[in-house]
Parts: sequence; structure tokens; C-alpha cells
Amino acid sequence: MGPFFLALFGAACWGLAPVFGKIGLKGIKTFDGLAARTLITVLLVTGWVIGSDSCKRISTFPARTWFFLAIEAFLATFAGDLAYYAAIKKGDIGQTALVLAGSPLITIWAGCLFLGEKLTPLKTIGAALIIIGIVLVGLNFGS
Repeated sequence: MGPFFLALFGAACWGLAPVFGKIGLKGIKTFDGLAARTLITVLLVTGWVIGSDSCKRISTFPARTWFFLAIEAFLATFAGDLAYYAAIKKGDIGQTALVLAGSPLITIWAGCLFLGEKLTPLKTIGAALIIIGIVLVGLNFGS
């Protein structure tokens, strides 16, 4: 399966997840929900590691790899998910998801700045459309 279809599948998963997250967060504290979801993820990933040769491969990662994966884990899986959970608990999931969809703008900028990736006309047009969508949703946010 190619990267486009994998990304599309990921988008479908991320598109459905907030519905279940909002239902699951009803009546509980945001951080407690994140902790429970993270525990479930740890159990799923541990099962995968045990059932494959991942443990052997992971043990050979250099310290630099662990460092950058730790930063990514903190930003995406802890800080980002905590903000996401708080947003879906307190707000409309549709509006929240649209604002969170602005993350590619930061990714495009960081990819150009830190990885030397090219800013193509199609990326620029896509980024402009994302910005327009966020502004339109932001005009009605909280109503």
C-alpha cells in the first residue's frame, strides 16, 4: 500500500477518533482520559513488540534516535494529545478538528526550515486553503 493510501487511512482513523474520545471523556477529567487511552496504546504496542522482532531492532537504536523520538513523543503523544483532549471535551469536535487540521502548516514550515524540503506551488495552495478554513471556523468558534 502506497504512502497516499496509508495517509488517507490514518486521516480516516483520526477523523473518527474524536467522536469516540468525546463520548469516552464524558464525566471524567481530561488528563485521566489521556492516561487511560495511553495505557491502552501501551498495551497494544507491547503486544505488537512481543509478537514481532521489534524488540531486537529497538534495542539497537542509537541515542540520537531515542532523543528525537522522545521529543516527538512529548509533542505529539503527550502535550498535543492533552491539548486535543481538552479541546474536544470542552468544544465542538467538528470545529476543534478543523483548527487542529492546521498542524500541516507547522509541519510544512518546519520541514522547509529544518529538513530543507521544498515549498512547492501545490503545498502553498494547500496551506492557503487550510488557513482560509481555519479562519472561517475561527469566526464561529465558541458560538
